Amino acid sequence: MPEWLMILIRSVLLFGLTLVGARLLGKRQSGQLTFFDVVTGIAIGVIVALLSLNLMRNMLGGIIALVVWAGFPIALHYLSMKSKTVRDFVLGKETILINHGKVLDDKLMEVRLTPEDLLSQLRRKNVFSFADVEFAVMEPTGDISVLLNKEKQPITPKTLELDVGRESVPQTVILDGVMMDEALTAMGFNRGWLHTELEKVGVAPENVFIAQVDSTGQLYLDLFDDAIILPKPKTKELLYATLKKSQADCELFALSTQQPRAKQMYSDSSQILNEVVQDLEPLLKR
Repeated sequence: MPEWLMILIRSVLLFGLTLVGARLLGKRQSGQLTFFDVVTGIAIGVIVALLSLNLMRNMLGGIIALVVWAGFPIALHYLSMKSKTVRDFVLGKETILINHGKVLDDKLMEVRLTPEDLLSQLRRKNVFSFADVEFAVMEPTGDISVLLNKEKQPITPKTLELDVGRESVPQTVILDGVMMDEALTAMGFNRGWLHTELEKVGVAPENVFIAQVDSTGQLYLDLFDDAIILPKPKTKELLYATLKKSQADCELFALSTQQPRAKQMYSDSSQILNEVVQDLEPLLKR
């Protein structure tokens, strides 16, 4: 058998074996890899390359080494999920670098991080003064998590004591010009509603690259032709304006009528609409 064919066969078999091992190791992002994971990956890659090119005389020894380097990490990861002691030993523990705005010098030495490295990591988090940091923790992956002081934290609706509506995942109702009936049904709509919304902006379904509907029923479009500029959705703004106008009309009718029963009816309707507007305002004005 030609040498090149042997290399091809070995490479394909080792590729499949490596793929199986990678799947068994589980899904981990590159930013979540520890130093142990990096070393394991390099070792497996070197063994696979040597075996593929037949640079390792003892083929059986190479297979055993590959099984060990792939099997042991898998076993350790499963053990680490069951035992915190094993998890701390294999993955390491987090280290507090800044506590109440004070940099812990001994902890920096422990993780072999210079002050310049720490400041650089903080700048990557958009923090330019360590005094603004309440806590900074180095994770086992080497990434640094930062908690700012109360006065430096971004303002949120909760900080302002504002009520906001819940947000659900937008559903893709058109993809590559094809309507997605399952997504429409999940949002409580049908093709008739979608055709009506597309007619409002003068767009045919086959010209839509992606269309999504959010939790408020507002439709967002992206066309195949990027040169076409679509108007921004105004569903929420129009609904809010209609409710406010209806409330104002009821107040006007209550002031203009001379009949007590009609005046009371319009006043009650205005009050009800006012409560509806207050309940929906966090959802419609965001």
